[in-house]
Amino acid sequence: MTATADLGFAAGLAAHGDRVALVTPDGTAISYRELDDRVSTAVDRLGPVRRLVLLAVRNDVDSLVTYLAALRGGHPVLLTAPAQVAALSSAYDPDVVVDGRWTEHRTGTAHELHPDLALLLSTSGSTGSPKLVRLSADNLAANAEAIAEYLDIRPTDRAITSLPMHYCYGLSVVNSNLLRGAGLVLTDRSVVDPAFWTTVREHRVTSLHGVPHTFDLLDTVGFERMDLPSLRYVTQAGGRLAPESVRRFARLGEERGWRLFVMYGQTEATARMAYLPPELARTHPSAIGVPIPGGDFDIADDGELVYRGPNVMLGYAHRAADLALGRTTGELRTGDLARRTPEGLYEVIGRKNRFLKLYGLRIDLDRVERVLAEDGFAAVCAGTDDVLVVAVRGAVRRVDQLVRARFGLPRAGVRVVRVREFPRLPNGKVDYAAVAGIAPDSTAGGGSVRQVFASALGVSDVPDDATFVDLGGDSLSYVQTSVALERVLGPLPENWPTTPVAELERRRAPVSRTPSVETNIVLRALAIVLVVGSHIEFFDITGGAHLLLVIAGWNFARFVLPAPARMVRSAALIAAPAVLWLAYRVAVTDDVTVVNVLLVNNFVGTGAIGYWFVEVVVHALVAFAILFAVPAVRRVERAHGFVTALVFLGAALLLRVGFDASSSFAERNMTTLGALWFFVLGWLVQRAETRWQKVVVLVLALALVPGTFDDRAREAVVVVGLVLLVVVARVWLPKAAVTAVTLVASASLYIYLTHYAVFPALLGHLPRSLVVVSSLAAGIITWHVVRRYQRTVARWYRRTSAYRS
Repeated sequence: MTATADLGFAAGLAAHGDRVALVTPDGTAISYRELDDRVSTAVDRLGPVRRLVLLAVRNDVDSLVTYLAALRGGHPVLLTAPAQVAALSSAYDPDVVVDGRWTEHRTGTAHELHPDLALLLSTSGSTGSPKLVRLSADNLAANAEAIAEYLDIRPTDRAITSLPMHYCYGLSVVNSNLLRGAGLVLTDRSVVDPAFWTTVREHRVTSLHGVPHTFDLLDTVGFERMDLPSLRYVTQAGGRLAPESVRRFARLGEERGWRLFVMYGQTEATARMAYLPPELARTHPSAIGVPIPGGDFDIADDGELVYRGPNVMLGYAHRAADLALGRTTGELRTGDLARRTPEGLYEVIGRKNRFLKLYGLRIDLDRVERVLAEDGFAAVCAGTDDVLVVAVRGAVRRVDQLVRARFGLPRAGVRVVRVREFPRLPNGKVDYAAVAGIAPDSTAGGGSVRQVFASALGVSDVPDDATFVDLGGDSLSYVQTSVALERVLGPLPENWPTTPVAELERRRAPVSRTPSVETNIVLRALAIVLVVGSHIEFFDITGGAHLLLVIAGWNFARFVLPAPARMVRSAALIAAPAVLWLAYRVAVTDDVTVVNVLLVNNFVGTGAIGYWFVEVVVHALVAFAILFAVPAVRRVERAHGFVTALVFLGAALLLRVGFDASSSFAERNMTTLGALWFFVLGWLVQRAETRWQKVVVLVLALALVPGTFDDRAREAVVVVGLVLLVVVARVWLPKAAVTAVTLVASASLYIYLTHYAVFPALLGHLPRSLVVVSSLAAGIITWHVVRRYQRTVARWYRRTSAYRS
């Protein structure tokens, strides 16, 4: 039994007997004894083996029961909003997913789970990001007890779930009230809904909890005039509430008989670090107050507020392997600048970094500036936790509309100011204090690693310790990212995809006048040009698709091994556009059939053969995802990468045993069974690190490829490509050529898919050379349009993710 089974609010429910534990949205009362029975049943369902449980939590009974059961049974539980299930499942490969229904991926676990690990929550503002906070049972117990103590939570209390439970603030309300045997009134209604207040009165709710935006909404519904005789206290966290609002609500509480607790916290501290005693709210409305029971503050030499206490997280998780880690931090550097008043209260006076918390959202000021720059607006952004201030040289209305639309902020949360020149300090830097009092970020502006990652990967939160792989980078985004990164850093280290952002920033060096590009990128561009040119018969040099298959295996080994979730994601990123395109082709031409759309033509052979490459890659990724779902396979690959690839190469070659002289060229070389070994050969190249391993790869290439196609030119293309991939790390190119190679390589999948529709329509009207160029251009344009659409969807997705902690 692990420490996660010792949590009082999860394990000690039955001790509260027949007292009401929950009131469901339909008004049904559930006692602690009945809740305990339901939790016990769920514990049995989860089983005795510790497993990683991903729970898409809602403010309902089933979610709460599953959460408590996971904790009681010792199963680490990852709480998330329903919209984030896919992203986090891909990153962490949970053993059990509960999202309205239970999906058990395995009876055991695919992970090494540290004995202290109890709960995983998204970090502040990074919802959907793989970066999570690792919390222990001791963290949860200490924070719940501290909150229950300073709020004086009683068994007779009833709290309403006015915040989502996947948000650390909302979860702390649940934990602390269950700890003391109080009742929870479950609802997902907003405070602007009249039915919310009907529920409050009907079930005699004693506590109300909200973020600053909640208090703005309370003003709109006439909260100050409401008769709420059962209300005993109100809490506020999730960002700074304006001092005048603190005074006003504190005064209202004094008049109406309830107390206002202004609180300060972060997910990294299991929710709470400080609270302002209610009797001080009117006289010290700017203060965050005093440390919670058991906690302690210190102010570092640079003014940063540092917190220590039993509720400080174990550390962060960026990938599934991090779930095996124990404690990696002993204190929490909050990122806030603070001072201690003569009365012994703590007051936050600024931020070390460039973020604001507005309406429950974390706003990256540099990201706002970058978004505006992408649309042609030069701007400087600053502000407070009340308003985002944007200084711009013109187009105030358009900038205002753009910022509010892109970041999901209300009109009151954005103030756009027209300036002739941006205010500057004597040293020439932007004077952010003159704009709104926020210190500048040294990594802001053009040419930072963070900016490259944000732009290429479509993410808004790029922490110092994040890597390209952590942020969801893969072979499809690799080309653009690596080339853009070289413009900032110069030649990149071999391990840059797994190197943290902060370390990459420290590697900044003068960029060479003659830029270089990684060999695999040049080969990808060259291979797709060979595919298009040979199909158009502009030249007779084949083998490009098989070389692409080798490169696909190389990228597979570099970016997704040994994580099966990443393999599935990569397969989906290739299969989705291919299926959509082929479905369109079915509707407009007879050349493509349904078996192409289903990506099974290379097994049945009744459709167009031209899309075989996509099928082989997708089948390979799915097959290896299944194999690497076995923990033992992953462990062996981590320990013996080259040997594992060598074994799989042998297995892939055995798949060709069934082919004989009567088999067609397509059957032998353009099907999954016939061509998979090229994919694995690329995998082997990437895993060849030592000199003798590289020699083995070259020997195998020279032994296996010649004679495969009965076409020396085709074989030569593959062999030469393999040799270059093994022995040449980079290719030096003129700047103009770098741009062209980058575009073609980035768009290679879309060029491959679309060129079959482009060149037949142009042949007979244009010279073949122009048909080749047009086919490449069409694929690049398609890739660009799809990429813009994906970014638009991603921005919309982030805007609709409310209450980011």
